[in-house]
Amino acid sequence: MKALVQDIYGTSDVLRLEDVAMPVPAEGEVLVRIGAASVNAADWHIMRGEPRVARMMDRRIFGRRAPRERIRGRDFAGTIEAVGPGVTDWQVGEEVLGEDEATFAEHAVVPTSCLARKPSDLTFEVAAALPLAATTADLCLTAGRTAAGSRVLVIGASGGVGTFAVQLAVAQGAVVTGVCSSRNLALVESLGAAEVIDYASDDFARTGERYDVVLDLVGNRTLRDLRRVVAKGGTLVLSGGGNPGEGALLGPVGLMAKGGLFGRLLGLRVAIPMAKPDAVRLTEIAAMAARDEIRVVIDRTYPLADAAAAVRHLEVDHARGKIVVAG
Repeated sequence: MKALVQDIYGTSDVLRLEDVAMPVPAEGEVLVRIGAASVNAADWHIMRGEPRVARMMDRRIFGRRAPRERIRGRDFAGTIEAVGPGVTDWQVGEEVLGEDEATFAEHAVVPTSCLARKPSDLTFEVAAALPLAATTADLCLTAGRTAAGSRVLVIGASGGVGTFAVQLAVAQGAVVTGVCSSRNLALVESLGAAEVIDYASDDFARTGERYDVVLDLVGNRTLRDLRRVVAKGGTLVLSGGGNPGEGALLGPVGLMAKGGLFGRLLGLRVAIPMAKPDAVRLTEIAAMAARDEIRVVIDRTYPLADAAAAVRHLEVDHARGKIVVAG
């Protein structure tokens, strides 16, 4: 089968489409024919091995010279083509979505624990855009104790996680302010934000406004700046991945470490949620998308043959919403 692989760390230039062996599902796994997959910041982090400190922190993912898994990709939607030993709850022919590894390929073997059933009203492209970004957005809002009436600031509101965070917060009855670039102001407003700040012309850290929940999905501001906008009793949620090539040694890990160490000393509640696949919540979010209660923003769809360009798009051009690889 065809798959997008790499053998050394680097930019998207190290990625190439290659013929690899078809995987075989083991116990508790299924073989999925990939209908679509989507690109996440995690893909370029792993591809680049950035920040470099992560190579020492997570040896399950990072090898010395290259990622341990050659095939890139995490999110997917597709059709089950075979089931492994002991699998009884899933059948050949079922359409599914989920989050695992090695999904920029024609097929992938995934554990049943990561699977959600795809609503028939969703295309593979829309379904594939949901898993990591939407569940991370939901996790961040939960960590921030978001509730009806909460004032929520979403930094990075036009990105993959940000577009879902804005909508999920609004669905909970929160009043949302989004921070993004000027070209995305109308998009974020259309997702339900009550106010949108253009970071190029206005500094959210110096407006004097304070928020009950601050979601930093970028990771390029100081803890001092972020502290200024958190209301008394509020929560700062750190989930930003930084930008490719910026802070290649520590990246956002430095900010998270400072938040964890000094947040309490500064009178600041800091939450640093660890995103992980959540099939139960993903099922609920997919149902919301099928009912048009949340909108999936797809910037562009690439064929599998151009999957390296899809990763480059997110790596260099900072996508509006999600980048999808299909077919």
